[in-house]
Amino acid sequence: MSPEDVTAHFTRADGAYVFARWGRPIAPVVFGIDDASLATFKGALEAVTTLANHEMAETDPELGANLMVFFVARWQEMLDTPNLDRLVEGLDDLVERLRAADANQYRFFRFDEAGAIKAAFVFLKIDGDLAEMPADTLALSQAVQTILLWSDSAFTERSPLARAGEDGPVILRPDLGDLIRAAYDPVMPVAASDPSHALRLAARLGRAQ
Repeated sequence: MSPEDVTAHFTRADGAYVFARWGRPIAPVVFGIDDASLATFKGALEAVTTLANHEMAETDPELGANLMVFFVARWQEMLDTPNLDRLVEGLDDLVERLRAADANQYRFFRFDEAGAIKAAFVFLKIDGDLAEMPADTLALSQAVQTILLWSDSAFTERSPLARAGEDGPVILRPDLGDLIRAAYDPVMPVAASDPSHALRLAARLGRAQ
């Protein structure tokens, strides 16, 4: 992955360079799926977190759970969920925007004083393409997309996943795995807004093993 490729992964559509990684252990909770799918999702998250040399936890001392994933059949279910409007500011307007865009997923992050990720909220409407996606593929894709604050266009043209061989399992792209490891290198900052950060990341690719 070239320095330009690294930069593109954290450069938003408006041209701003925005990077952040988790600054605390990830304590996930998942709503709306059965136990088997829950185990699959948490297994994928644990695999990606381990790859990053980061940590998971049962609870977050401040928030309880700091990664909340909601599976819904209709966006209306977000409005019907008790107290969700306390977590998601402007919930009514958000649901209208998701409906208008015919979206099937949405995620947002909260940050601590240092700019590191302290919480993430993921909403998945299981219909169309998502409904047809195998549970392990969906779980791995979402785990990758929540381990860092990526550009809003980072994966519009190329998936973060790849197939191992013609008939092999779906795996995280090796180049993206290297980038995640480099992003969690202890010498790197937890957040950055200067594109020179991408050059430092690129220099560490292949060394953060």
